[in-house]
Amino acid sequence: MISTVKEKRQPKALVRLTVSEEAEVQKREEKARRDLSVQRDWSRYLKEQDPDMRKRLLNRYLPLVRNVAGRMAINFPRSVELCDLINTGVIGLIEAFHNFDPDRGVKFETYAVPRIRGAILDELRSLDWVPRSTRARAREIERALLEFENMEGRPPSDAELAEQLNITVEDLQYSLEDVSKTALLSLDELIFREEDNRQVPRIETVEDENANTTLKKLERSELQAFLVSAIDRLTEQEKLVIALYYYEELTLKEIGEVMKISESRVSQIHTKAVLKLRGMVRERFGLS
Repeated sequence: MISTVKEKRQPKALVRLTVSEEAEVQKREEKARRDLSVQRDWSRYLKEQDPDMRKRLLNRYLPLVRNVAGRMAINFPRSVELCDLINTGVIGLIEAFHNFDPDRGVKFETYAVPRIRGAILDELRSLDWVPRSTRARAREIERALLEFENMEGRPPSDAELAEQLNITVEDLQYSLEDVSKTALLSLDELIFREEDNRQVPRIETVEDENANTTLKKLERSELQAFLVSAIDRLTEQEKLVIALYYYEELTLKEIGEVMKISESRVSQIHTKAVLKLRGMVRERFGLS
């Protein structure tokens, strides 16, 4: 005879979270609440155009400006004041706020950061705080890097680059440190900014007035696709520095700790990588 008595199911044991897991859950819940609050504020502002709501939203994003300006200030000379960068960044934030279209499905932070950085870079360039001799040296190294790779089919070592420039390795490293002031701007100038309601690239055109017209004709997708292939031509070490600095947003000091090399060496690697990329872009789009 088959028993019809059902076995009693044992209650499942409760899963207990660790302290760190609980903290992570709370962090995510808090972020979700903040995001929802921001969405409501945006909806109200777009519907009513309330000046007070506009001010409230802008105040929410001021820490974003401080974060962007702070990261940039770390790599600039002491003569560049953080408060000046922040003030200029706020102008970029306001412009981004007025031009932002939520219907595009992009978070405001994602939209605003390049424009905050762009406003700061534009201001620094207008001040022309990099000496002409340093800019000239940057172009010289840039050309030497490109010429060597075109001849040998590979990037040069420091010794080979120094020989190409007819200087010592020590002088090369000193030059890279000096040129780093321009290189820290250069890759950012390959990021796009809005002009006439469309995207144009921020590439330094030196003193070629016709180059600006040429640049405005470039398609964003074309330049981006080229940059992907250009970055692939960098050394593994250079790729890592570029990835950590621009994508993971680590400082040069933090990158040095990850790679177990000095901050100055990271700066040199970054400078070489950016000069290579800038040279490739110039050559590809006829800006040499």
